[in-house]
Amino acid sequence: MARRTILKAQDRRQLFDIPADEDSLIRHYSLSAADRLEIDLRRREHNRLGFAVQLCVMRHPGRVLAAGEIPPRAMLKYVADHASEIGTLYGNVSPATVGSIQRKLLTLQSQGADNFFGEPALRLADIMRTDVAGRGYVNLLAADKLIHSPKLYSTFLLWLLSELFEELPELGDPEKPRLVFFFDEAHLLFNDAPKPLLEKIEQVVRLIRSKGVGVYFVTQNPADIPDAVLGQLGARIQHALRAYTPADQKGLKAAAQSFRVNPSFDTAETIQGLGVGEALVSTLDLKGAPCVVQKTLIRPPASRLGPLTPEERVALIAKSPVAGLYDTAQDRDSAYEVLQGRAQEALRQTEAAQDAAEAEKLRAAEEKVRAREEARETRAAPRARASSRQGMAETFAKSLLRTVASQAGREIMRGLLGGLKRGR
Repeated sequence: MARRTILKAQDRRQLFDIPADEDSLIRHYSLSAADRLEIDLRRREHNRLGFAVQLCVMRHPGRVLAAGEIPPRAMLKYVADHASEIGTLYGNVSPATVGSIQRKLLTLQSQGADNFFGEPALRLADIMRTDVAGRGYVNLLAADKLIHSPKLYSTFLLWLLSELFEELPELGDPEKPRLVFFFDEAHLLFNDAPKPLLEKIEQVVRLIRSKGVGVYFVTQNPADIPDAVLGQLGARIQHALRAYTPADQKGLKAAAQSFRVNPSFDTAETIQGLGVGEALVSTLDLKGAPCVVQKTLIRPPASRLGPLTPEERVALIAKSPVAGLYDTAQDRDSAYEVLQGRAQEALRQTEAAQDAAEAEKLRAAEEKVRAREEARETRAAPRARASSRQGMAETFAKSLLRTVASQAGREIMRGLLGGLKRGR
């Protein structure tokens, strides 16, 4: 009868072919040391596993996915099915936590996550290319359809920031950034965002500057950006704000107070009176301190302010150095499918070993029966030969007796007949 047991670490490494050395480990839903520290400090013991699963799921999009399936759902199903076993090692797993994460994954799936994430994955080098003169390119994300899937859009932006943060090396304080991001409609990234997600965004924005990456959040109102994130932004460009409602006036006051005061004008009134192409600008000085806010006339870009036509978009894509690299989807075996295949192969090997053992047992039984038959035949052979010899002796004796009897009879008869003849 089958019996469920908890696999030991060595058994798991052998079953899934996991390397023993840390440098060779493939990162499947991996947690960094900082993540583990954050989990220990910010979560009670009974909530740590759920928070760890949330971090892992948020990092998964953009990596290799199984065809037609989101592996985190399979992972969550496994957690739910083996809650008692996992709880023995990692603490209780609440069904409500698993259900909540599954609902969030279903939301992503309903917005097209199955088709959006896959391979070939976006290569960071492709968005950091330069021409022969060393000048960079402007890359535009055509999000006219993606913008209607806010959860998917925000997940992609967060993945992109996290991927840059994890993959790019440290540069310290470079003369110019290697990459600058402008996230339009930034409020979509923060709407209904849970606290752990905001903390993660704040961490990435704060630390990614040392990687040579600049981040600009573009939104109509500074109030759309959480204070924790807003406090990490050094350069600020504020266009006109109109305050017609108490909520608008509160947002206007908050925007004005975020600038370093310029004695020559009232910041709040100036924001309301800014015209087309005018803005209040504040950056960091050489010592890293915010400069006094200045009223600035923004030079318009030497391009058309408007969307591309479908024909123009097709022509630009055809001339791109990366044209064709992302046109054809790749359906490689994912980590999920590889692990499933290994588990099935291990099951097949186990069944084959069991079949071989049964066959060996049957063969041994047949050999034992054959040996008994041969032994029985060996013991019966002498008796058969003795019986044969005894039969031959009896036959000879009977024949001899018959012969003797016959001769004696003839002699007696001859004697009798002779006597009779002589008597006559």
